[in-house]
Amino acid sequence: MIQLESITKVYSGSVKAVDNVNLEVRPGEIFGFLGPNGAGKTTTIKMVVGLLHPTSGKVKIFGEEMNTENVSLKKRIGYVADEPVVMEKLTGAEYIRFICDVFEVPFSERVKKTEQLLRSFKLESAIRDPVSTYSHGMRQKLSLISALVHDPDLWILDEPIVGLDPKSAFILKQMMRRHADAGNTVFFSTHIMEIAERVCDRLGIIGDGEIKFVGTVDELRELRGEGSLEELFLEVTASEDEESDFSYLGAR
Repeated sequence: MIQLESITKVYSGSVKAVDNVNLEVRPGEIFGFLGPNGAGKTTTIKMVVGLLHPTSGKVKIFGEEMNTENVSLKKRIGYVADEPVVMEKLTGAEYIRFICDVFEVPFSERVKKTEQLLRSFKLESAIRDPVSTYSHGMRQKLSLISALVHDPDLWILDEPIVGLDPKSAFILKQMMRRHADAGNTVFFSTHIMEIAERVCDRLGIIGDGEIKFVGTVDELRELRGEGSLEELFLEVTASEDEESDFSYLGAR
């Protein structure tokens, strides 16, 4: 469902945020994308959803090449960014209506789906309030509802759990499992190792812009030995050179 073929993203002429990444995400699985801050997770995700164009390599979704202009392919994706950026001057209802118009969701379907998602994430009471009055968690819920209201085949969620209360997080994990079990795909990043270990069918670990591991948690333990996912993750992503250079501080 997702194929990354030797994708590289270079910023400022020489900085490689993503370096020759090859990855395949299959139908019917929840795939966790893990990595420390600055590892290249969000840059990779933005190339997958067509917000960024790779410097080299190809991104294929459903066998079709993704690019920044491929609107028909983007309509099959539900994307939640790492920050819940929404239109603050609109009410929650107006924002969802706008998203439904963008994705051309029929009126009968949008009403049913919106009501279902609002109940699931307990946002009914605030839906007529301006988004500017929403807390971070409420904005995250609104982002999730807006990403899923058009019933996309592929969910791409960048840190979707951040800001959610425990019940909403539990509901989202259930929804992710049902979506994958129906033959669809969920690709999501997280810093919460316990969630990754419990929810994901397979994991991809990225560090310094390069893929360090792809497989199940059990396969990771076979390679690295017993331990929690957090311990194994830290081992996989540890810098080869642990010594820091403080010369820029003028140390003598």
